[in-house]
Amino acid sequence: MKAEKILVIGANGQIGSELVEALVHRHGAARVVAADLHTGFCGSEVAFAKLDVLDSKALRALVVAEGVTQVYHLAAILSATGEKVPLQAWNLNMNGLLNLLELARELLAEGRLLRVFWPSSIAAFGPNSPRLNTPQYCVMDPTSMYGISKLAGERLCEYYHQKYGVDVRSLRYPGILSSKTPPGGGTTDYAIAIFLSAKKREVFECFLSQDTTLPMIAMEDALRATLSLMEASPEQIKIRSSYNVTGLSFSPAELALAIRQRLPAFQIRYVPDERQAIADSWPQSLDDSRARADWGWKALIGMDQLVDGMLA
Repeated sequence: MKAEKILVIGANGQIGSELVEALVHRHGAARVVAADLHTGFCGSEVAFAKLDVLDSKALRALVVAEGVTQVYHLAAILSATGEKVPLQAWNLNMNGLLNLLELARELLAEGRLLRVFWPSSIAAFGPNSPRLNTPQYCVMDPTSMYGISKLAGERLCEYYHQKYGVDVRSLRYPGILSSKTPPGGGTTDYAIAIFLSAKKREVFECFLSQDTTLPMIAMEDALRATLSLMEASPEQIKIRSSYNVTGLSFSPAELALAIRQRLPAFQIRYVPDERQAIADSWPQSLDDSRARADWGWKALIGMDQLVDGMLA
């Protein structure tokens, strides 16, 4: 593996904080730079830079000064939060990505390669997308500002690859479950909060109805998919918009049952709110056969391992 210098933007977020640790394990702390709008990184002893990705000059200066060869761009406003501040969500989610794609285009014209990872989401699908085993290509009509920005971002990624040759790669993440970071404003985050209530022996108030099935993935699998995609040869990457990836699908009632099998006193109450409409427009399960065929993706963590790991 060649010596990479890797920048993680949004390093203090749910994915970023654990991705930095995984990258350090692979490449060493000297090869990773953590960047975030909020000061300080509370993980490995890596270099930290305070960065607003909307500041294109600061972004370029950091990438050039550090000799960065790969960027993981994770800074975003998520689905539920985005509905409260839609213009801010559009500005950050779209213009941050555009700044990075433009930088990659400019550096490529100067003879410097910059490999870019940007996450899309199941929020890019909508009410007219097939909900069961949602295919890689289908109708996509998102109804949230977050989802609209993700679909637009997918088109930008493919555009910059086809027109300028930018090596940009993307995954459509389902809900990501981790015990290491608190819920971050996403519609699937009930599936993290439920474990916190269970451990505290509290009655959990679920903001989705009991039968709302959504695709999910354990953080370990999400990180493995992300790193596998970025380490694959360019010839293996056939899709430059965003790949479907998934781990498992379940409803709040099914998750509550699995928890109750381990903690019999656990109680849940269903109080659907405005996030229900968002969830109802999303897939229940995904077809990720293209990722499996192109670069060997396969989820490893199922329901029992997921629940045991979260509770532990």
